[in-house]
Amino acid sequence: MNSTNFPLPQTNTLGLFEQQTDVGTINHPGSCGYDMAQQTYTITGSGANIWGAHDDFHYVWKRLTGDFIVTMQAEFVGAGVQLHRKLGWMVRASLEPNSPNVSTGVHGDGLISLQFRRIQGGLTKEVVAPVTHADVIQLERKGTTYIMSVARFGDPFTAVQIEELDLGDEVYVGLAVCSHDDAVVEKAIFRNVRIVEPVKPGFIRLRDPLASNLELLDIESSHRQLIYRAPAIFEAPNWTVDGKALIFNSNGLLYRFDLAERKPVVIDTEPVIQNNNDHVLSFDGTMLAISSRSVEENVSIVYTVPTEGGKPKRITAQGPSYLHGWSPDGKFLVYTGLRKGEFDIYRISVDGGEETQLTTAKGLDDGPEYTPDGHSIYFNSVRSGRMQIWRMKADGSDQQQVTNDEYNNWFPHISPDGRWIVFVTYLVNEVEPSDHPPAKRVYLRLMPVSGGTPKVIAYLYGGQGTMNVPSWSPDSKQVAFVSNSVSL
Repeated sequence: MNSTNFPLPQTNTLGLFEQQTDVGTINHPGSCGYDMAQQTYTITGSGANIWGAHDDFHYVWKRLTGDFIVTMQAEFVGAGVQLHRKLGWMVRASLEPNSPNVSTGVHGDGLISLQFRRIQGGLTKEVVAPVTHADVIQLERKGTTYIMSVARFGDPFTAVQIEELDLGDEVYVGLAVCSHDDAVVEKAIFRNVRIVEPVKPGFIRLRDPLASNLELLDIESSHRQLIYRAPAIFEAPNWTVDGKALIFNSNGLLYRFDLAERKPVVIDTEPVIQNNNDHVLSFDGTMLAISSRSVEENVSIVYTVPTEGGKPKRITAQGPSYLHGWSPDGKFLVYTGLRKGEFDIYRISVDGGEETQLTTAKGLDDGPEYTPDGHSIYFNSVRSGRMQIWRMKADGSDQQQVTNDEYNNWFPHISPDGRWIVFVTYLVNEVEPSDHPPAKRVYLRLMPVSGGTPKVIAYLYGGQGTMNVPSWSPDSKQVAFVSNSVSL
């Protein structure tokens, strides 16, 4: 892997898009400004309406074929003039004003509807969403079915859909702004804009193509910054304790990604070169604990190695063992081990030796991680039916369920200041409780360590490899994660 394999994010003046166009009759031309540093779009638009038999609006678009998932967070600037001014995603068969299309009509008064025109020059119809004033908008195409998912930031999605809408294989996809009054120009800001090509049915992770995006998420503002991309799988970014770099795995190797230079450099772990996405830094930052497939036994084994690289030291005698946590005092590692047909959580000295079993419940227990004070271990367990977040004391006692909802929740990570837990959530009916595949619609959710209702802080396409390991910045202000798409 080298820098040519990891092209920088899109840097043209329209970001992810190809062109911008005023569609229909427009007296005041629209515009799009793209802020490359913030990766945000400021779009102005006029136009009488997006409705009836023809449309008048400003459009920033690219051409796509096949299925896709597009997501953004948006808001109008200012109070506006017309209650029915609109912004949203738009998919069109052509740029003609009477083209068949579908759009996510986010109105100035908070109304949100999935609007569509089935034939050239036909009348527009709509399906109104049960949620108003949503600012996170997703549109997914599955063949001739279009699914609109909307949420007020922090909440889960609510979805509506239409079927048998044939706009052709190649379509125009983009962001639309309409003032609903051609004498007026309205402005909207779009951020966290993502365009995803989902995998096809039957996808196999190690066989079929899958690209990766390295992202940083600011917890307070919810702003996501895409900082690196690759047409290959890389996974599980750890944040170094000095805040200067991330460590991730790809194709069996570990890489240090310098945040200033934005270039990955391999970490020497020879001869252990089948490393997976279970790797953890010691709290003092001097050592890495890693999981790697042993050539002799062909199962995952836990090793330790200096953070700058060196010859790994084998820690676990048995496998498979999947590492997840290092105690703050540096004395112990915790991991998931398959023993006698059951996946449970184990603790072992960093010097190796006998392992101590911490969980015994039937079903998968996984993802153990110490709190910064060393008093507790958080983990995920399927013992109550769905995959949920649990915690126990460091000796394995007092095991308590932390989340209890309709989702499947994986890999709890505690912020360095000890205040927050962030974890990966698979949407309802996306996966079986004991499975955590890649290439799924997932949330990152945040909740206080003291308890409470989890809040969605990112809506993305990912799963396995997105955030398997501790990924908080040292100041507890950001998390690093990986999102996916078939192509960049």
